[in-house]
Amino acid sequence: MRVLFIGDVVGSLGRNTLTEYLPKLKKAYRPQVTIANGENAAAGRGITGKIYKKFLQDGVDVITLGNHTWDNRDIFEFIGDAKKMIRPANFPEGTPGTGMVFVKVNAIELAVINMQARSFMVDIDDPFRKMDELVTIARKRTPFIFVDFHGETTSEKQAMGWYLDGRVSAVVGTHTHVQTNDARILPQGTAYLSDVGMTGPYDGILGMKREPIIEKFLTALPQRFEVIENGRSILSACLIEIDEQTGKAKSIRPIQISEDRPFTE
Repeated sequence: MRVLFIGDVVGSLGRNTLTEYLPKLKKAYRPQVTIANGENAAAGRGITGKIYKKFLQDGVDVITLGNHTWDNRDIFEFIGDAKKMIRPANFPEGTPGTGMVFVKVNAIELAVINMQARSFMVDIDDPFRKMDELVTIARKRTPFIFVDFHGETTSEKQAMGWYLDGRVSAVVGTHTHVQTNDARILPQGTAYLSDVGMTGPYDGILGMKREPIIEKFLTALPQRFEVIENGRSILSACLIEIDEQTGKAKSIRPIQISEDRPFTE
């Protein structure tokens, strides 16, 4: 089984980049499941029903979210019906939506879990104990389990990777928007990458216009951050190959497409 995971899609530039390159990536790598993080898809803040449907039209099978899940109030109008979109599973009890979904791949299933870290983020439910709960549920149906762990620090992400080694097929981080250089297969067969990176503006700071951010560092005064909607773009992703007998990962390949790293079929 091959799983393609596309990192945080930021704004219209990110959406257009996904639309342009996803057919090419599918032709080149032939993934059975494509997952994308969409929590920044609506001008860098949340996601809308229209964007959700466009992702599915473009060929995304599951959309994951993160700490910006509720930034666009449109989500409350459709999250209950969005069967292929998940938000962090450790949001408090009673929160709309769900944190895990099963995707049918021929005669087998892939469980996709979205979880949010706590270091330097909102102090929500314990992601480690929630992972125990969901992995137990998922493994009753399938050994194929993919985790999007949305977090700030590499230490917490690494801890989750080691904690789940051998119990899930892959743990891939999102949120920091910069692809890390630590893709590996852990000893018990779990693919790991601290952060897959972002898909969107190439010449900003984490997808946002540079000037206000630099000004904030210079003056410590509040600034309004705005996503870049035009210009050069980058697509960040990873391709994971999973053994169809055991559910353990065989390989993980980081992918980046930009003007400096052009796509070659």
